[in-house]
Parts: sequence; C-alpha cells; structure tokens
Amino acid sequence: MASRSWPQRAVRMVGDSPVSERIAHAQELAYKPLIEWVQHTPLHTDVLGHSLHPSLTEVTTGCWIGASLLDLAGGSESRRGATLLTGFGLLASLPTALSGAADWGKLSGDERRIGAVHALGMDTATFLFAGSLVARLRGNHRRGTRLAAAGNLVMAGAGFLGGHLALHRGTARRTSVAESN
Repeated sequence: MASRSWPQRAVRMVGDSPVSERIAHAQELAYKPLIEWVQHTPLHTDVLGHSLHPSLTEVTTGCWIGASLLDLAGGSESRRGATLLTGFGLLASLPTALSGAADWGKLSGDERRIGAVHALGMDTATFLFAGSLVARLRGNHRRGTRLAAAGNLVMAGAGFLGGHLALHRGTARRTSVAESN
C-alpha cells in the first residue's frame, strides 16, 4: 500500500480529531434552525445534479483573490477596485455559506468533522475580509491589504478541506429527480 501524502494525512487527522467533533457539535447547536430552513430553499437543490455550493465558492474566492492581486500589482490606482471586490466577495459569501451549511447538515462521521473545520476556516476568512473592508473604507489600505492577505491564506487552507470533501469524497454529488425516475 502506498503511503499517503502529507495533505491526505492532514485531512485524515482533521476527520479523526475529537476537537473537530466538538467544533461540529457547537456549529450544529448554533445553526440547526438555519440549516433546516436553508435545506428547503433553492440554495440546496438537486436540479444541477451537484451541490450549488462549489459553484458559489468561485464567486467569493474569485473576488477576494482578485482584490489581493490588485493590492499587490495595481498600486494606489487600484484601491477602489480592490475595495469593491472585497465588498462583493463578502456579499457573495452569504449564499455560499448558506448553501454549504445546507450540504453540511446532511453529512455524518469524519466528513461532518472535516466540513465543520472547513466552515470554521471560511468563517475566519470572512471575518478577516470584513476587517479588510472596514480598514479600506476608513482609508487604511495597508491594513486592509494585510487583512486580505491573511484572509486568503486561511481561505486556501479551508478551501483545501472543502475541495477534498467535494472532489475526493463526492459530497457535492446529487441525484436529480429526473435521474431517480
């Protein structure tokens, strides 16, 4: 049997961790009514044949990565664009998080624990980007740039966990009504 890569070992450690189980339990207590509600909305649909969440993540992450690229390469002329992308990414993060929470509510075992850590990481990234937006709107673009860079680093780690669930574990797959008939 081939040895697992360090990213695969990291995912396994997250999935097996009792800390991850406590995070999942706390999230379930805090968000259960919201998760039950969103599971009956278009944000949790079978129409696509897969979860809506991975598609929505592209909008959020694209905005936030774009803002940081403007910060790094655009100079002071790009501050307005970076601020707009940061704000739009925050707006897009709401339906993204809701659709992910609806999906997470259907998971169990180590997938549930990995999803909980993914969500905690994305929540952290969202708070960092909210701080970035506030700093930018107050004219402190240097602080906004640093907070965005930190948010992108956290988002990359959390995104790895989410990508593992969706692509390796297949948690984003759906059986549409048409396929089941």
